[in-house]
Amino acid sequence: VRREGQVAVEADHLHGQRHGRTLSRSGFTPGGRLRLVGTTDTAYRERLGVPLRWWVQGTMLVASLWLACVVAVPGPVAWAATGITMALLAAGLLSYGSPRLEVHDAVFRAGRAQIGSEHLGAAEALDAERTRRVAGPEADARAYLLLRPYLKRAVRVEITDPADPAPYWLVSSRHPEELAGALTRLTAQRR
Repeated sequence: VRREGQVAVEADHLHGQRHGRTLSRSGFTPGGRLRLVGTTDTAYRERLGVPLRWWVQGTMLVASLWLACVVAVPGPVAWAATGITMALLAAGLLSYGSPRLEVHDAVFRAGRAQIGSEHLGAAEALDAERTRRVAGPEADARAYLLLRPYLKRAVRVEITDPADPAPYWLVSSRHPEELAGALTRLTAQRR
């Protein structure tokens, strides 16, 4: 709903999708630049990237490989093997840390999976101990899991769709309280 005196600005820069933002006529800074007054359609967004220590440890492993190779084979071969290994390490860490959590446009996305807000139930932020129990001894084999070992906390989201075999989603998060809050607001808007 737009009120008089507001204009909508569309940005197409994210994966070809359009995300609307609302600006008021007074949405200018003293320097004449546009200033966002409203909020975007995205209520929550998080990337589950690997921690810096994994990058450091991986680089140290590759450096050890280089050291072992440089004394055993000619220099160019050692450098080539090290370069290829470093590229594979970077690709593996980037791929493993690529899942995103997003609450946007009445949809919750966790990695490649997505579900509409009409099928979401209660969202509960879990501490490290509760996450360990829900992912381990109390786990349901039908649940959708998006867990990362370097993230100890998670959010458990009940699924109310009778056609969906998963009773809940369990997703790791660096900010489980914020994610649970965004999901709670999303389901409250539906009602």
